[in-house]
Amino acid sequence: MPEGDTVWNTARVLEKALQGDVLTGSDFRVPQLATADLSGWTVAESASRGKHLLLRLTRDGEKPLTLHSHLRMEGAWRAYAPGERWTGRPAYLIRVVLRTRRSVAVGYHLHELALYPTAEEEQHVGHLGPDLLGADWDVDEAVRRIAEQPERTIAEALLDQRNLAGVGNLYKAETLFLRGVWPWTPVAQVADLPGTVRLAQKLVASNRGRWTQTTTGSLRRGQTSYVYGRRAQPCRRCGAAIQKDEKGERITYWCPRCQPRPEEPKPDA
Repeated sequence: MPEGDTVWNTARVLEKALQGDVLTGSDFRVPQLATADLSGWTVAESASRGKHLLLRLTRDGEKPLTLHSHLRMEGAWRAYAPGERWTGRPAYLIRVVLRTRRSVAVGYHLHELALYPTAEEEQHVGHLGPDLLGADWDVDEAVRRIAEQPERTIAEALLDQRNLAGVGNLYKAETLFLRGVWPWTPVAQVADLPGTVRLAQKLVASNRGRWTQTTTGSLRRGQTSYVYGRRAQPCRRCGAAIQKDEKGERITYWCPRCQPRPEEPKPDA
């Protein structure tokens, strides 16, 4: 599940494979970059910003460049040794190949793949809220942004990367379950919004550095989540059947008993 921790981990894979090395070749398989050639450029840094990956490149006498990619639901990067078989995904999903003398990095099913001057990064990711795993993490700023739309549902607010960068369907569902909040509760009715935001950040950060995502503390298969991916299965707390709502990529799981719908406010007499 490509959420903030997955993207952070992917940035570390690319850092280990490419950082400090000169690219000996590049192969872009998207129309807008079909003629781009990054041979001779050095990979200076591999960074993540929420769900965005930023490879920063330098070359003597040139302005630094950023290779920007977004994983969305299906994207992935894999690193291989030269000559090693590429086993990550089918070849037709490859969007870019980057080569150095010691590594080959292959990007599969990437979205928003773009190459631009590093000085323009702010134009592309400056709209994002505080990064859950970044040095700029600021719970107060994230809460302020969410609270600006009090009628919006808390589930939508947590997924909005302009509020806080890095939460996806998994951490949204698990955070709201652990807080006992019905996903369609208006932001204004969430009893402890700062506590909810802090928990979301804690859950994402707890999985940094590993690929198995867990919110329960267990790494055993089938025991890593409370509600996410558990439609019709019994709630681990109360036994009620877990519910699922799906609208495109907006997937929500919740327990109807542990996360009851709040009562409608009574009109003033």
